[in-house]
Amino acid sequence: MITLVKIWDVKSGKLIKTLKGHKNEVNSVSFSPDGKLLASGSYDNTIKIWDVNSGKLIKTLKGHKNEVNSVSFSPDGKLLASGSYDNTIKIWDVNSGKLIKTLKGHKKKVNSVSFSPDGKLLASGSYDNTVKIWDISFVIQK
Repeated sequence: MITLVKIWDVKSGKLIKTLKGHKNEVNSVSFSPDGKLLASGSYDNTIKIWDVNSGKLIKTLKGHKNEVNSVSFSPDGKLLASGSYDNTIKIWDVNSGKLIKTLKGHKKKVNSVSFSPDGKLLASGSYDNTVKIWDISFVIQK
């Protein structure tokens, strides 16, 4: 069971940091656009946001009822999307850690989430054999 996130120096091949905190397998990671934060999604039903430089855990996001399979930062780094085995996608405010919106529509586990380059759309892929495109521009207008 992999419960660690490891950060490596690609050039030297050396391990830089090991991030500990999840209680079950880590399934997905995503860097913020500025590279300062790292989000990790786990089979422990949580998302953790880490400070890359210090390796410290900044916050834990809880709200999914099942395993988190995918995480993705928005292009501006203000939002985080998470896809779960509970068939939902959640949109989080990165700074506050608050849940903004839960997107429902998939009939099976959500396997992947990804923002469009302008951050107004979110794509999600599911074990229900569909890819859905969600208009989340309402979140940006806040």
